[in-house]
Amino acid sequence: MINSPVLVLNQNYEPLNVCRARRAVVMLWGGKAEVLENNSDVIHSPTVAIRVPSVIRLANFIKRPRMQRRLSRREIFIRDNYTCQYCGHETRELTIDHVVPRFLGGGHAWDNLVSACKSCNQRKAGRPPEKSGMKLRCKPVAPPSGPRYLMYQCHEAHPEWQKYIENW
Repeated sequence: MINSPVLVLNQNYEPLNVCRARRAVVMLWGGKAEVLENNSDVIHSPTVAIRVPSVIRLANFIKRPRMQRRLSRREIFIRDNYTCQYCGHETRELTIDHVVPRFLGGGHAWDNLVSACKSCNQRKAGRPPEKSGMKLRCKPVAPPSGPRYLMYQCHEAHPEWQKYIENW
């Protein structure tokens, strides 16, 4: 429970980050944040019992630029919903495919990378999709960088976060 995720909001209720309950309790104890939503768990010390927060809001405004998505295998699989972009097969055993191979001038960027199952990636064999007789199901684009997408793993498990994330 000390490692459960806590949504951290800026003073203007903009989602900033997800931290662990331990860090959130330290911020609350130091007066740097306030609790908006509590979890059902309780942290016990020898003298105090503290309810584990689920959503906290910072006391001071933090000015920082909007977070951008990092280009990684995991982020491409999330963007493509763990689905092969050639045959549509949904699986966790995917590879990354360069739509236009790098040796033909294709870059390592959001708009040139897709998820592909092993058999489709072998069938494509380092050729552009047109020459290999394969067609992409949808054109690869950079994903949005909103908080819902940035907090992909945690927001589904915490319905109390929805009202804070949905407007951003």
